[in-house]
Amino acid sequence: MAYPSMGEAHRRITDYLNKFSDAVSYQDVASLAQLFSFSSNSPSLLSVADALNFFQDSNRLIKQSEKFSQYGEILAPLFRSLQSYRVGNLVDSYHAFEKFANAFIQEFRNWESAWALEALYVIAYEIRVLAERADRELASNGKSPEKLKGAGSFLMKVFGVLAGKGPKRVGALYVTCQLFKIYFKLGTVHLCRSVIRSIETARIFDFEDFPRRDKVTYMYYTGRLEVLNENFPAADHKLSYALTHCNPLRESNIRMILKYLIPVKLSLGIFPETSLLEKYNLLEYNNVVQALKRGDLRLLRHALHEHEDQFLRSGVYLVLEKLELQVYQRLVKKIYFIQKQKDPSKAHQLKLEVIVKALKWLEMDMDLDEVECIMTILIYKNLVKGYFAHKSKVVVLSKQDPFPKLNGKPVNS
Repeated sequence: MAYPSMGEAHRRITDYLNKFSDAVSYQDVASLAQLFSFSSNSPSLLSVADALNFFQDSNRLIKQSEKFSQYGEILAPLFRSLQSYRVGNLVDSYHAFEKFANAFIQEFRNWESAWALEALYVIAYEIRVLAERADRELASNGKSPEKLKGAGSFLMKVFGVLAGKGPKRVGALYVTCQLFKIYFKLGTVHLCRSVIRSIETARIFDFEDFPRRDKVTYMYYTGRLEVLNENFPAADHKLSYALTHCNPLRESNIRMILKYLIPVKLSLGIFPETSLLEKYNLLEYNNVVQALKRGDLRLLRHALHEHEDQFLRSGVYLVLEKLELQVYQRLVKKIYFIQKQKDPSKAHQLKLEVIVKALKWLEMDMDLDEVECIMTILIYKNLVKGYFAHKSKVVVLSKQDPFPKLNGKPVNS
């Protein structure tokens, strides 16, 4: 790292201060936001950081002019954070950035209009990303990672500032989405509920007034929450909204949505096209879909075992595992149709031993008692309509709609 001369360092810092002051004076939010975007690693910002690390008395420059000194509580910790960031001391950088962010919020409260929202979005994003990196630094040094939790507390404070009446409230959804990312990362998703209640029950919010980007992110995370709660119709609604409104050029975002929407659709009895799986590189679901179509329990279990790590990381493994009941339903349905072709008058009477033989052909060894238990569950779950004739070990299927359809809509993109 080549340090600038004393005069050059002085010029860079003063230039930065002037940019900050002018951006606030002229309400130039785009220029203001760039001054806070550490993670962009822009050459101009890094050059200021180099100057700060060489010219150790930046506070004197802040205090030398009233137009800078009035923002001293914002600028001084911002400079300290930038200095630490440049030399890779991320924990110290986070501490100073949090002080800067709190000071900025106090100033933001005093501004009547919402002109600085985009700059606040950058701060919300940067504090989350910086906290994650600081926590990795702490963990690598054998210390307890706690900065991301602190960033969550700060963003709750920001949410409180934005959640009131007035033009600033449109920023509440962006901050909510940053909070969701923190809570999912920390495994504290239950904390999402209080923020969701504020968004969905407060009369001051009209969801359609929020920016599309934020609505898509919000529906993606709330959809994932519904997946965790196994509320598949609600998950389908939210994730489908996210998919429909997602920018079609953002293929990585579409893929993220489909990772959760596909298991939801499968749970509702809807299969995605193979072309969709290929387009978005989601072929781990291919054998799951084929198993459901064929009634092949062996293939489903093989697919779950082969991609277990992926499915566990995504949080959809248990959802996919519960598709076994649909596979059993499909198998029983196939046996029913084969029997109907041979002897239509007895098609609705399925002997358990026939199901046992079909499972054995799939290399799945089960006895009559196990199959009876499975059929009981299928009838209870309304996947099969019928009843047991226990003495003869026969399932008597309803002559009308013996295999009720699950409700769902096709996966499209």
